Amino acid sequence: MRFTVITMFPEFFDSPLQVSLVGRALQDGLLGVEIVDLREFGKGFHRQLDDAPFGGGPGMVMMVEPLDAALQPLSSTRRVLLSAAGRPLNQDRLDEWATLDRITLVCGRYEGVDQRVADHLVDEEVSVGDYVLLGGEVGALAIIEGVTRLLPGVIGNPESIATESFRSGLLEEPQYTRPAEYRGWAVPEVLLSGDHGKIEEWRLQQRVARTAERRPDLLTDTDPP
Repeated sequence: MRFTVITMFPEFFDSPLQVSLVGRALQDGLLGVEIVDLREFGKGFHRQLDDAPFGGGPGMVMMVEPLDAALQPLSSTRRVLLSAAGRPLNQDRLDEWATLDRITLVCGRYEGVDQRVADHLVDEEVSVGDYVLLGGEVGALAIIEGVTRLLPGVIGNPESIATESFRSGLLEEPQYTRPAEYRGWAVPEVLLSGDHGKIEEWRLQQRVARTAERRPDLLTDTDPP
């Protein structure tokens, strides 16, 4: 898997890409990340990347020309624009992207990006949540990490992915480890019983209950009671 990230702030990625499983995947050659400095494609002496919006209004808008120049060599990759106006990012999308060879992530900034970028220069536009950030760099890191952990050889135990949150439309059940009691807070007895059938039944009940409480929008009429 190879990511290309187009950003105005390449230094943003220096430290996060060196730690944890992402850093190890880079070292092991399971992952490649190329950071493209958009400023190199800016217009004029000052490498301009933004301008005032047509029709007036607050803020500045990222110009189409520098992004077009940066994206031209990347036409054969899946090109994704990070934008608050994009479709919500979810686990299904990450699963799909993990099957690809190349992904280009375009980090928006300022008041937004010239709409012609979304209409003509990228394949899709995604948002990492119903909130607004200073730019798309945080979202790009989230996508890189979310996809990387799905790549073969990155997670030590692949079974852990199969039962985590959002698989089968449910949140993951509560998890516990030693000690069995701490400050009077006890682990549910069923987890200490050794009865794997009862444990799996408890886990399913917890998944459904937690999802109903926290994310009822994920439940369907076919989910178990």
